[in-house]
Amino acid sequence: MNSFHILFVLMNLSQNGISISCLFPASWHFSISPVGCPRMLNTTLRQIIVIVLLVAAFFLLYYSVVIIRNKYGYRDRKLHRYLARVTDTEATDTNNPNLNYGIMVDCGSSGSRIFVYCWPRHNGNPHDLLDIKQMRDKNRKPVVMKIKPGISEFATSPEKVSDYIFPLLSFAAEHVPRAKHKETPLYILCTAGMRILPESQQKAILEDLLTDIPVHFDFLFSDSHAEVISGKQEGVYAWIGINFVLGRFEHTDDEDDAVVEVHIPGSENKEAIVRKRTVGILDMGGVSTQIAYEVPKTVSFASSQQEEVAKNLLAEFNLGCDAHQTEHVYRVYVATFLGFGGNAARQRYTDSISANMIFRNRLLGKQIGMTPDTPYLDPCLPLDVEDEIQQNGQKMHLRGTGDFNLCREVIQTLLNKTNETQTSLNGVYQPPVHFENSEFYGFSEFYYCTEDVLRMGGEYNAAKFLKAAKDYCATQWSVLRERFDRHLYASHADLHRLKYQCFKSAWMYEVFHNGFSFPVNYGNLKTALQVYDKEVQWTLGAILYRTRFLPLRDIQQENFRGNHSHWRSFSFVYNHYLFFACFFVVLLAILLYLLRLRRIHRRMLHSSQSPSLWIEEGLPPQKIPGAL
Repeated sequence: MNSFHILFVLMNLSQNGISISCLFPASWHFSISPVGCPRMLNTTLRQIIVIVLLVAAFFLLYYSVVIIRNKYGYRDRKLHRYLARVTDTEATDTNNPNLNYGIMVDCGSSGSRIFVYCWPRHNGNPHDLLDIKQMRDKNRKPVVMKIKPGISEFATSPEKVSDYIFPLLSFAAEHVPRAKHKETPLYILCTAGMRILPESQQKAILEDLLTDIPVHFDFLFSDSHAEVISGKQEGVYAWIGINFVLGRFEHTDDEDDAVVEVHIPGSENKEAIVRKRTVGILDMGGVSTQIAYEVPKTVSFASSQQEEVAKNLLAEFNLGCDAHQTEHVYRVYVATFLGFGGNAARQRYTDSISANMIFRNRLLGKQIGMTPDTPYLDPCLPLDVEDEIQQNGQKMHLRGTGDFNLCREVIQTLLNKTNETQTSLNGVYQPPVHFENSEFYGFSEFYYCTEDVLRMGGEYNAAKFLKAAKDYCATQWSVLRERFDRHLYASHADLHRLKYQCFKSAWMYEVFHNGFSFPVNYGNLKTALQVYDKEVQWTLGAILYRTRFLPLRDIQQENFRGNHSHWRSFSFVYNHYLFFACFFVVLLAILLYLLRLRRIHRRMLHSSQSPSLWIEEGLPPQKIPGAL
C-alpha cells in the first residue's frame, strides 16, 4: 500500500517490551525492548530526526503566528490607528470606487454648516464600526462650509428655507463624486435655534426642505433625515464623536489599556462584560454647561420621582450594526444646564450683587457703587481693576479685590445645589461616577480657563490650578496689562479674558468640584480645545450613529458571494493558518515518501550484493523462495 494515512500510533505491550507500529510504510515499523534499543537507533535514527524537526518547525510557526500575534497584534492595530490619524490630513481619493460618503448639515442658532464625511467599505467584522473620516479636498482642507444667519430666522417665511440651504448642498455636490450621489445619505439636523420655535413653525421649515431638496439633488434623503434634535441627542452625538476619535469603541487585548466592567442595559441577568473604558466630556460654553459620561453599572434611585427624572437624562443605544449583538450597547448620562455657562454665570452674578447693592444702599442710606469714588468691591475681579455694569438703566461701578477664596464662597449659591443625594447643579439627578476608574475631557471654558492665561491646559491638577488662580487674582491689574502687552498670554487671549479670568476660574473650579462633585485629588481630567489636532464636532457622532446599520449590508453581501459563503465569515488571518497547516502536511507526506523510496532502494541494492558476499565467505548462496 503506497498511500499515506493520518499518523496513528498503536502500542502493544508484551513480555519482551513495547511494540510501536504506525500507519507508515512497513520499513518504519520498529519495536523497543530492553535489549533492542540499539536496533531502533541503527535503522530509523535519521527518519526520527526528520520527523522531530518537522514537528518542531510546525509548532514554532504556530507559536510565532498565533501567540506572538495575540501578544503584540493590538499594538500593531494601535500603530495603524495612529497612522490613520496622520493620513486623515491627506486629500480624499475621489477616484476610489470603494469609498462611501455621507453629508451632515448642522443648523445652529447663528448659522448652518455642512460637513462631508467618507469611509471605506466595512472590513466584514461585525464587531467593528465604520472607519468614518472627514472628507478633505485637493488642498487637504476639510470639506466644510458655513452660511449665516441661522435657519430659525426663516420661521415666518419657511418657503425660503430651501433657497437658503441650496448653496451648502451645491457645495457638497461638487465634492462628492457624481456616481455616488444616489447612495450618499444626507442628514439635516437642527439644534438650539429651532428648538425655541413653535412646533408648527418647525414643521413648516422641515416640510419645505423635504419637498424641494429631492427635486434638485439626488442624495439619499428621506423624511427621517431632517429633524430638530434635542439637547440630549446633541450631547450623545458629541460623546460618540469624542470616543470614536480616541478609539474607545475598539476592542482591546492590550494590558496597558484601561478597561471597565459593564452591565449591558436590558440584560441584568447576564454576566458583565469587560471592554475599553470610555471618556466623559465636560463642555462649558458661554450660555450653558453640559456633562456626558457612560454609566457602566445598573443605577438605583432614591425615589420614584428621581427615577422619572433619570429617564430623561439617560440614553441607551446600540452602536453596532447588529441589534442582537450587545457589545456596543452603551448607557450614557447627558445633562445640559442653561445659565451655567461662563458668561451667563457672570451675568447672574452681577445681577445678584446689583440687587444686593441697591438693597444695602436703601437700608443704610449709602451710595456704594453709584460713583467711581465709591465702587463696589468685587472679589471676583483682579486687584484694582475697574469695571461697570448696567442694571435697570443705572450704571454701577466695581473695583476688584482679587480675593479668589471669597469669590468661590460668594458664587457657590449660584450652583443651586440641594441636600438630595445623587444630585448636581440645580438639584438635577446625577448617577455616581467611579472616580478611581474614569477619565474626562474638558472643552471650551474648561480649556480657556486653564490655558489662555494660566498656561496650564492639558492634564488638570486641582492644587496647582488653585494656586495659579489665586496668584493671578491677587496680581495688580497694571502688572497683568504689562504682561499682556509683552504677549505672555495665549495669542487669542484678549483684555476681556484677562478681566474676567478670575471669576471664570473660580466658576469652573466650583462647577467641577462642588457642582459635579469631583474630588480635589481627581487626576484624570484633560482640558483640551482639539483632539489629535482637530476639532471634533457632534456631527461626527451623528453620522456614525445614523449609519450604524450600513456595515450589516456589506457583511450580508459578502456572505452571499460564491458557493462557500460559510467560510467567508472567517478572517483573512485564519485562512493563512489553514494554508500553513496544509502546506506542512503535504511537505511531510513528500518527505516520508522519499524516505520510503530510499529505503526500498537500499534493500534492493543490498539484495543484489548479498551473493557475492556469501561467496567471499565460502558459504553457499541462499535460495530466495519464488512467488507462490
